[in-house]
Amino acid sequence: MQAQPPHTEEPHGPREERPIDVALRVLLRVDEGAYATLALAGELARRSIPDSERAVVTELCYGTLRQALRLDRALAAQAPRGLGKLDATTMALLRLGAYQLLFMQARPHFVVDAVVTAIKRRRGGGLAGFANALLRKLAVAGEPELPPYPAPSSSKAKWLKVLSLHHSMPEPLTAQLWDVVDGPAELDALLTAFGQPAPTWLRCNPLRGTQQEALRALTTELQVTPTCHPLLPEAIELHGGHPFAGAGFAKGLYTAQDLAAQLVTRLLFAETPEGPLKLPEGAILDGCAGVGGKTCHLASLTDNQRDIDAVDILPRKLELCRDHAHRLGCTRIRTIVTDLTLPTAPLRKSYAAVLLDAPCSGTGVLRRHPEARLKLPKLDELTALQARLLERIATKVMPGGVLLYSVCSLLPAEGPAQITAFLSRHPEFVPLPPSPVDPLFYGGPSPLCESQSPFALRTFPHRQNADGFYAVRLQRACTTRPTG
Repeated sequence: MQAQPPHTEEPHGPREERPIDVALRVLLRVDEGAYATLALAGELARRSIPDSERAVVTELCYGTLRQALRLDRALAAQAPRGLGKLDATTMALLRLGAYQLLFMQARPHFVVDAVVTAIKRRRGGGLAGFANALLRKLAVAGEPELPPYPAPSSSKAKWLKVLSLHHSMPEPLTAQLWDVVDGPAELDALLTAFGQPAPTWLRCNPLRGTQQEALRALTTELQVTPTCHPLLPEAIELHGGHPFAGAGFAKGLYTAQDLAAQLVTRLLFAETPEGPLKLPEGAILDGCAGVGGKTCHLASLTDNQRDIDAVDILPRKLELCRDHAHRLGCTRIRTIVTDLTLPTAPLRKSYAAVLLDAPCSGTGVLRRHPEARLKLPKLDELTALQARLLERIATKVMPGGVLLYSVCSLLPAEGPAQITAFLSRHPEFVPLPPSPVDPLFYGGPSPLCESQSPFALRTFPHRQNADGFYAVRLQRACTTRPTG
């Protein structure tokens, strides 16, 4: 059930600022290009907001972004002259009001009063009167009826139109996802999953303590019982509470990391069909390290026995990476701020293993970044950047070393098509799948790895309750051709 304490939208609360005011600032920052997660976290950190109202603000922000297309359709049905001339602030407040009326079952009087008051204070009485009339009509009429699902044998075009409308997903993006699942029924399940809040997955950190210590800390501090993944016990799903303010987190017993991200790093070191992976001596490169989630996991899986270079183009992300590494007890991580595509990037001559979690469309993480559904990815630019990054780091992999390429995308152009093109240019690399008897990658009703070449790992929100990832491990032959 979605949180909506009745008092939070009353017209004369104890504070001048209401949840809708905080949510508005987040949405306007998102409209300017900010990530919703960061904008929301910043607003909540700057203000002392009760937990109940924090839940309301979060629901307002994420829900309004997820349902923006349906909200606009419902508002437009009550506005004969259209909504195209409204400014960003007015439009955002109308969406926030419509979301509460249609999806949170809030009391119309309080919703209308809050929106009208906010618009009058910012845009004057004329627009406030328009908003008052529009929202009152919407409260009575409700959302226009959605078209029924077509027959299973209906055309792709008909299915795309209906599914896009039901799930508030742009039709071009729905069309791109059509080919990555098995028919319209599974596409419906995937889009449904994208409309839900993302789960909270944690990773136990053996560099600071045992799994039992982490579970005890979580259970004691949060008064909830976490769930360990059946095939990856270090992965813990949390079903409530805020785990990042207690002693267990401060001690580094666990850290936030989605299940799919954990599986990607695990794939790098997975057993091969011939037995345990045997890497050459040498350092490891995390080519697009970001804030260091996978970097620190690499340190954990190697028990701090290898040097790890964490590279990113953004200094602030690597500052956070260093903070995470210190908290988690990762002692051999070196951060390098550089553009990986440049031949002058200050990298080592070669690496035993390279992890490239490349910039991508983010279509696999729409649960975490609902704003991404409103901006179609520039696939040509992204795939060209991915290809440049692959070309650059291919020369840095030692003979016998491995390259793991991953993207949090479900689109074929960024996954299998990108790797097929890379392998055609680099015959010295060959796919290196996990052992076929490894239950983590091949067991269960929805195996993570394909049984056919190139043996890539794929995760889906509706199958594994994880972010959507594509990842493939490649090995460089021990005999190499000359490079320029």
